[in-house]
Amino acid sequence: MYAVIRAGGKQYRVAPGDVLRLETQAAASNGTVEFNDVLAVSANAGEIARPQANALVTGEILNEGRAKKILVFHYKKKKQYKKIAGHRQPFSNVRITEIAFDGQKFSAPELPKKEAKPKKVAKAHTEEKAEAKAAKPVAKKKAAAPKKSAAKKSKKKK
Repeated sequence: MYAVIRAGGKQYRVAPGDVLRLETQAAASNGTVEFNDVLAVSANAGEIARPQANALVTGEILNEGRAKKILVFHYKKKKQYKKIAGHRQPFSNVRITEIAFDGQKFSAPELPKKEAKPKKVAKAHTEEKAEAKAAKPVAKKKAAAPKKSAAKKSKKKK
């Protein structure tokens, strides 16, 4: 099952579970996005339908960010004109969760929830370090080599 949607002036072929990088999308309060502009739907292999107004693609916004910076450089030779500017395009990562068409719903499998790892107590960590330091044997420093006398240095060679 896949659908072709239009978002941000571009067309995308999506299936349930796909993750897309789209231009920034306005999300609902629960972090979901609905794409009403569905151009084509394929429910079975080899069959493509043009939906009227009853197709809907739903997705959830995973995160938002900005792409790498690109430099825009304007230059006119022999005119002493140079101008440089940078641009970072904002984007939204959207995971397609459901495609609904003609009374059928095709959903993506649920993602497992991530559990927070318990943090260690800072006090116990410092106690472990102190015990480890006390258990290490202390090595003795070697004595420094004796320095050459000043008399040997001042002799001139003939």
